[in-house]
Amino acid sequence: MKKIYLTIDFGSTYTKLTAIDLERETILGTSKAITTVETGIMLGFYEAFETLKKDISKKLNIEESKIEFIKKTACSSAAGGLKMIAIGLVPELTTDAAKKAALGAGARVIKTYAFELNSHEMEEIKNSNLDIILLAGGTDGGNHECIIHNAKMIVEHKIEVPIVVAGNKSAVDVIEKLFNEAGIYYKISENVMPILNKLNVEPTREAIRQVFMQKIVEAKGMGEAEEFTSGILMPTPAAVLKAAEILSVGSDVEDGIGDILVVDIGGATTDIHSISKGLPTKPAVVLKGLEEPFVKRTVEGDLGMRYSSLALLEAGTSKRITSLLEDKYKHLNPKEMCEYRYNNIKMVPMTDEDLAFDEAMAKVATDIAMERHCGVLEVIYTPMGSMFSQLGKDLLETPLIIGTGGVIVHSKNPNKILEAGIFNPEKPINLKPIKPKYWIDKTYILSSMGLLAEDYPDLSIRLMKKYLLEV
Repeated sequence: MKKIYLTIDFGSTYTKLTAIDLERETILGTSKAITTVETGIMLGFYEAFETLKKDISKKLNIEESKIEFIKKTACSSAAGGLKMIAIGLVPELTTDAAKKAALGAGARVIKTYAFELNSHEMEEIKNSNLDIILLAGGTDGGNHECIIHNAKMIVEHKIEVPIVVAGNKSAVDVIEKLFNEAGIYYKISENVMPILNKLNVEPTREAIRQVFMQKIVEAKGMGEAEEFTSGILMPTPAAVLKAAEILSVGSDVEDGIGDILVVDIGGATTDIHSISKGLPTKPAVVLKGLEEPFVKRTVEGDLGMRYSSLALLEAGTSKRITSLLEDKYKHLNPKEMCEYRYNNIKMVPMTDEDLAFDEAMAKVATDIAMERHCGVLEVIYTPMGSMFSQLGKDLLETPLIIGTGGVIVHSKNPNKILEAGIFNPEKPINLKPIKPKYWIDKTYILSSMGLLAEDYPDLSIRLMKKYLLEV
């Protein structure tokens, strides 16, 4: 019997499988098929599964019956991924802290709210297509009236989605009583900002993951998939972030490779992950605003290649996309091309024109997403002269960017796409990397390695070092 560890990524467009030989420390094979949410999530899986077994059988010259999958673990961004609303006290503080925790847990934050909620906002929340609410507010021992008011509003308006409570610990007893009496499913976490300007995101991220496993997977009709696997452990973005973190930091046995950025361009969003403290690298710079998490993820819902192509056009402009096309493709009409992609979300580029236009879109997505993720400098004037304040992370000296996502993987010039997001001397206040190297996730293994790291962190690091390709 050949014993194999199988990872499954139920993606928004494709279901991707990776088979790992634990003994030989190799990836035996990968396969993918269209994700079949509408007709049953397992149909697409079984198509990819049968292909993978045949490939392994042929590669190892053994019968399919001799292949044993000792464990099957999965992540998912199917059925819209994990959509969340974050509620806090002050927009610049606890609301922002809640948003950072939610994004780090692999969620897509569709909106944030601050202060005491009113009935109009509650109706807006109730009518939102969301999966979970993160309820925060107040440092420990600080304001507790706001979070209790918002908990009461959730009960009064009969909000029925799971709630993660991560606010002032002084309010927890009251909120538990409210939610228990109303029959609301909730999970209590540590305060996401226990003291002013100090983040505590990891307990909240874990609470969100637990809710995802216990409630969200079932609600999205993925119960059958969970029965077949050892469980759908986390949202796909959280698996990618986990892989990036362990590759950067290392494990008890394996050395990490240091600070990194991951650019993940998808059909609906462009995600940027940074594993870095992001402290100032230049003198006379003071930090401003909320502390940045060492492991940070941002999601740009208006920068996608298919579902969000029209929003990308609006954010990037036709002129900008056209400027990135070679002369022989400048006749292409950006509006028409983006509308076609929006109406044909499973489109695969087959012509040189389509490939060139996709790459131009990807360059715009990378540039804007990196600009939003990285920190920015502002001039401040003092009696001692002018200084700079830094809001966000300084990523100027980040040595490596890893690219993943279909448009990068299938591009003939993936480094050109990633180069679109580096430091621009014409915009010196944007703290993007200056001279990074580039690696490409050519076989879509990042989410797989994030899953594998749950059981075999050392092996996960070694495989990423082996299979991520430098360009």
